[in-house]
Amino acid sequence: MEENSDRLQQIEEFIYSLKVPKERIAVLIGKKGEEKKELEEISDCQIFIDSKEGDVTLSGKNSLSLYILREVVKAISRGFNPELAKQLFKQDYALEIMSLNEYNPNKNHHPRLKGRIIGKKGKSRETIEQLTDCNICVYGKTVSIIGNMIDLPFAKKAVENLLTGSMHVTVYKWLEKYKNSRMEKL
Repeated sequence: MEENSDRLQQIEEFIYSLKVPKERIAVLIGKKGEEKKELEEISDCQIFIDSKEGDVTLSGKNSLSLYILREVVKAISRGFNPELAKQLFKQDYALEIMSLNEYNPNKNHHPRLKGRIIGKKGKSRETIEQLTDCNICVYGKTVSIIGNMIDLPFAKKAVENLLTGSMHVTVYKWLEKYKNSRMEKL
């Protein structure tokens, strides 16, 4: 009996399928396939890419590794460079993807919303990143955040506050209080 269950575990594979924007496929593959190869080695999973359609299929025997690889691929597809996306392989790191449609379904308002997050010359995004030790990417109709599980909710709340109209200075002061209280606990 035990031999049969061991064989089943060895044979069983898990699969995820994702759609990746065509302009992000080259980033996922990397120069001479190096990024794809490295992601496969780190995760011990396989990546199959249909670059014409933007379909990506991930398969592997370890469901946790496969899930993390899926998050890394999603991060790359949402505009992060692969080095930042690979942070998701670290323990206690996560990806949060927020749709601009949730804050205003009118596509004409999306440039304004993106501008509130990015700020003049990227200053707003940079400030939130510095105060939360997270990385933020604004791409297409989404705002994505990579960070550790402690700081990520604060970065998300800051972005949500900006998207719902809070003043930048109010958000920054709130984040500074968080950062200071966190430093005191260390």
